Amino acid sequence: MRLWLLAVIVPVCAAETITVSPGGAVSSLAAAREEVRALRKHGVSGPVTIRVEAGTYYLPETLVLTPEDSDTVWEAAPGALAVVSGGRPITGWRKGKGNFWTAPTGGAVFRQLFVSGRRAQRARTPNFGFLRILGPSSQDKPFKLKYRGEDIKPEWAGTGAEVVALLAWADIRMNITEVDPEARVATLAHNPRPSNREADARYWIENTPDALDTAGEWYLDLAAGSVSYWPVRGEDLLREEVVASVLPELVRLQGAPETGAVVRNVTFRNLHFAHQEWTMPPGGYADMQSSVATATTAFVAEGAEDCAVERCVFRQIGGYAIWFGRGSKRNRIEGNEVYDAGGGGVKIGETVQRANEAEQNFEHTVTANHIHDVGLVFPPAVGVWVGQSSRNVISHNHVHDLYYTAISVGWTWGYGPNQCKENRIEYNHLHDIGKDMLSDMGGIYTLGVQPGTVIRNNLIHDISSFTYGGWGIYPDEGSSDMLIENNVVYRCKSAGFHQHYGRENLVRNNIFAFNRENQLMRTRAEQHVSFRFEGNIVYFDQGRLLGSNWADDQYRLDGNIYFDTRSPGISFAGLPLAEWRARGQDEHSIIADPLFVNPARFDFRLRPDSPALKMGFRQIDLSDVGPPER
Repeated sequence: MRLWLLAVIVPVCAAETITVSPGGAVSSLAAAREEVRALRKHGVSGPVTIRVEAGTYYLPETLVLTPEDSDTVWEAAPGALAVVSGGRPITGWRKGKGNFWTAPTGGAVFRQLFVSGRRAQRARTPNFGFLRILGPSSQDKPFKLKYRGEDIKPEWAGTGAEVVALLAWADIRMNITEVDPEARVATLAHNPRPSNREADARYWIENTPDALDTAGEWYLDLAAGSVSYWPVRGEDLLREEVVASVLPELVRLQGAPETGAVVRNVTFRNLHFAHQEWTMPPGGYADMQSSVATATTAFVAEGAEDCAVERCVFRQIGGYAIWFGRGSKRNRIEGNEVYDAGGGGVKIGETVQRANEAEQNFEHTVTANHIHDVGLVFPPAVGVWVGQSSRNVISHNHVHDLYYTAISVGWTWGYGPNQCKENRIEYNHLHDIGKDMLSDMGGIYTLGVQPGTVIRNNLIHDISSFTYGGWGIYPDEGSSDMLIENNVVYRCKSAGFHQHYGRENLVRNNIFAFNRENQLMRTRAEQHVSFRFEGNIVYFDQGRLLGSNWADDQYRLDGNIYFDTRSPGISFAGLPLAEWRARGQDEHSIIADPLFVNPARFDFRLRPDSPALKMGFRQIDLSDVGPPER
């Protein structure tokens, strides 16, 4: 009898760990990626963990992960500060004339310089504040900037000097190509957008050698291949760590969703990402809303499914921190901190709509992130941006100290086709937004028809625009079919709630308090019902109750409680309550003190004897707003 031995090759499924450490056998993230690929070729099919020890890992190029790199966890070792950097150390500093120090750049071209972790100021005129365009901003092609006095020097033309101007809700950044000192007109390198309009707009100049005139500034001399810096008091460039940002992308998850080849189950955890560069097209740009097309992004994913970025830090970066774009689905962005960013925090989706479901974007979770002190290069950048993407949850985030909108959802102007719907924006703490820099912005901003979208239990306060449009909750063009409930909104410049135009939104059980110019605003009258405003509390001590356009009756207000601390009577679009009711509005509403626990300290809990509770108002619990304490 013969015995046959059958050799069976069984894939290895045990979890594997690869350690990355400076000076170790695997000393770079790219080398770790190649080690994982080698394991896969030898039959390892289970998850692989890449554990990164303490140190700064300077990337020579973007770390690109493709579908073959799926099922991996990239994480810092316990307790380790592991920094993934897109920068280059600048060394060889020598003392020059006056206060300047100079170092060779080795051919590197960069727009950001960090000195011992502090963002240094690129040479700027004026050092503080702004110059002002004379009269209306230009619609000439190319842009013709009319300047005042001797604000712009003829010798700056053609040298790489950049004009940065703030125009309504966007900005421009363009090189100066020609200066006519007699007419006081500077010709810039690009055309404006039709929306780039503002009278006497503010601007400043960057990147001229004579602007290097105060401590903390630096200037890059491309022709000489050197960088000059004026140290602040106490800095010694022979001891400081000086890093220039170089790479516009640090990590890219690159799938091909149209073919079904996607990156799956990749997690980045507890890592620091720093020194990502921002870029500018030749000659400059006229920015669009939210800087979504102009700002670079540190962590980019395309065709990524069931991946996660959790408990990471993005700092000292030039653009946005994270973007899950085309064909990405069911990803999680949780517990991260983003600060000291030239752009914004998180982007979800695209500006275009995709007919192929494989390329569509949906079902992400953006939760418990702390996003603050961003928009330092691109002021229109936002905290969390959602474009053409549905069924996302944006929750428990803390977003503050930026120059435009905190959370923006939607990218269809008007009532046209829209792939943004059924999103939940809830339990977020949003404050100190706008900071008098740009206009036409809000705490939460929406666009387009969004059935199933819910905005609830958010705490929004201290929204301040430059001219018009500092709003708490702002359903803009075409925003429709949304539920807005249980939000607390206070101390906004223009109004706590403003709907430009839309249809059939339901606004109920919210508190709008202490808003300055108006409490509620509505702009465009249309043939359909704009919104229903029911069971809300409006409490104020300045400004008007209703601002802008309430001439028709294509809205429904009822069951609300209003209180103006200055007067027992309230004007409803110029009418007393009795006449307002005769128009069919606020039939069951009352004017009465809702009896907050302590409105002076913004404690909007209701006392047990509150008339609002008797009317059916539900107490709003803010204890769970923002990220949970770690």
